[in-house]
Amino acid sequence: MRNVERLCLAHFWVAFAAFLVACVLGSWQMWVRSPWGTNVGTPGHYFMSVTAHGVSMAYVLTTFFIMGFGYFVAVTSLGRPLPGKVWAWIAFWIAIVGVVMVLIPIIMGQASVLFTFYPPLTASPWFYIGLVLVVVGSWVWCILMFVAMREWKRENPGQPVPLAMFATVANAVMWLWTTVGVAAELLFQVIPASLGIVQTIDAGLARTLFSWTLHAIVYFWLIPAYIALYTMIPRAAGGRLYSDTMGRLTFILFLVYSLPVGMHHLMMDPQHGNGWKFIQMLLTAFVSVPTLLTIFTIMASLEIAGRLRGGRGVFGWMARLPWERPAVLATGLAFVMLGFGGFGGLINMGYGMNAMVHNTSWVTAHFHLIFGGSVVIMYFAIAYEIWPHLTGREHASPAPLRWQLWLWFIGMMVMTLPWHLLGLQGQWRRVANFNYADPIIAAWGPWVLVSFFGGLVLLASALLFVRNLAVLHRSPLPVAQRPLYALAVHPPHRVPAALNGFGLWNVLVLVLMLLAYGYPIAQFVIEPSPAAMVHRMH
Repeated sequence: MRNVERLCLAHFWVAFAAFLVACVLGSWQMWVRSPWGTNVGTPGHYFMSVTAHGVSMAYVLTTFFIMGFGYFVAVTSLGRPLPGKVWAWIAFWIAIVGVVMVLIPIIMGQASVLFTFYPPLTASPWFYIGLVLVVVGSWVWCILMFVAMREWKRENPGQPVPLAMFATVANAVMWLWTTVGVAAELLFQVIPASLGIVQTIDAGLARTLFSWTLHAIVYFWLIPAYIALYTMIPRAAGGRLYSDTMGRLTFILFLVYSLPVGMHHLMMDPQHGNGWKFIQMLLTAFVSVPTLLTIFTIMASLEIAGRLRGGRGVFGWMARLPWERPAVLATGLAFVMLGFGGFGGLINMGYGMNAMVHNTSWVTAHFHLIFGGSVVIMYFAIAYEIWPHLTGREHASPAPLRWQLWLWFIGMMVMTLPWHLLGLQGQWRRVANFNYADPIIAAWGPWVLVSFFGGLVLLASALLFVRNLAVLHRSPLPVAQRPLYALAVHPPHRVPAALNGFGLWNVLVLVLMLLAYGYPIAQFVIEPSPAAMVHRMH
């Protein structure tokens, strides 16, 4: 096995190990909150578990998966060796050390601050320093992606960068912008507070800086799924990508629109005026544009595939698609979950409607449907597509893969639809357990049990997913040589410089961030608000 394959597999196995742990913890949390788990564990155990679950899913699964996938794309789409492999391994081990430093305080009960770690509650400083190391590892990855694209462009002057690599670099650019907010919060506020250097903290400023990161980070997680939709799924379906240009526009729009919108997470916070919240609410609406472009482009690509396979009529092509192929099946299931989750997001985004569902299980449902549903099921599809290339072995049968995808879809829907209903009835999130003997909330009990059952189905799916990948390492079947990326209907020979690089878009992002966050952050310096006493858990 070549070094780059080992590099990718190392990242993926760390990611999926964290994912499996997170699924076990998530199921346990739903048991604790159900009528059957009233006397199980303590609130301390619950919040320790929620923190480990959130950190594993939000920081470990995603960061390691995206780094591993980025290295894979850089080598396979550019057709040249990965530059700086030594640095890639150094970044991997930096991030591993960071993960260990994060987990130890969590297990010791000194970091039950959830993955959002809102102050004035502060964890052990090792928790935050570990997170910083994970981010530092990802920054090295960003630089390697830039170098890989720059060297390819130097060897291929005037040629369009392959779409998969263009999108990967767009994600790296966005990630660097995204981490500015949380880096400032950690370095100048939270870590000094956790070390005891300061005794008070401006919680409003900390929440504002975290909001800079909080929404854009979701698109950092999501873009690999979109890369698969544009560059792998049309080929897997037997067709071609409808438009390469549409793909480039989509990833540029994600870079531009996803950053100046985080304040819609602070709709109920008092430290910002309604005008600033309204501006960011409007900007949030623009994020739907690249998603709608993607739905149109991928549906058009799938229609091409369906008609090439003999599909007729307005919808007859859908029945001719090769749904038995895991990548195609995952795409269809992801779109269904994206529809439900996207609708929930529109409610969260609306200023008035946000008040109706604020801090309820509705928010948890939306988050899990979008990330745990649409994004993670595409992570499965990506893994199933590229694992044969990494191991040199072929799946003996796609049936267990399809079973796993269906179980994930069913489990996610069964788990999250009751959460939407309970959220509308006012069920709080971030609460360890409920007194179902109280007649006011007694009716919640059966729905909580339904969602718990959905969680168990998700856990079964997660176990089957890891089993499917592990089995492939021992498969006797050699991998069949086939193209990995889809051709466009009209392959680009030349594209405008603005669609082949990110200089212009970085300037635009800078302007938008100054407009969206300039005064909201500066106000904390102009008119300092009362600081909160730091509450340390260690």
